[in-house]
Amino acid sequence: MPLTRDFNHTVRARARRDSAFRRALLREALEVLMSGDVETGKILLRDYINATLGFAGLAELSRIPPKSLMRMFGADGNPRAENLFAVIELLQENEGVRFELRSRTA
Repeated sequence: MPLTRDFNHTVRARARRDSAFRRALLREALEVLMSGDVETGKILLRDYINATLGFAGLAELSRIPPKSLMRMFGADGNPRAENLFAVIELLQENEGVRFELRSRTA
C-alpha cells in the first residue's frame, strides 16, 4: 500500500528537524537489510533518501544517475552490492554516523 502524501510530508518534516529520527531511520534500514529482508530494507532506504538528500542530491554525491538510483531502490530493483554499499557509505557520511556490525549469540 503506498504511503499518503501527508505521511510522506510528515516524515520529511520530522527528518529535517530531528537528527535522532534520521539516524534511527537509517539504522532500521540497515538492520533490516542485514537480517535478510532486502525488499523492506530497500523501501526503508528509499524513504530515508527521500526524507533527507533526495535522489538528485544522492546522485551528485554518488555519481550514479538519479533514475538509476530510483530503480535500484524500487520494488523491482536489484542493486549490485558495489552500488548498494557505496550508497550506504555516502548516507552514513552525510548523516555523520558510522554503524558497526557486532556479533551476538542467537
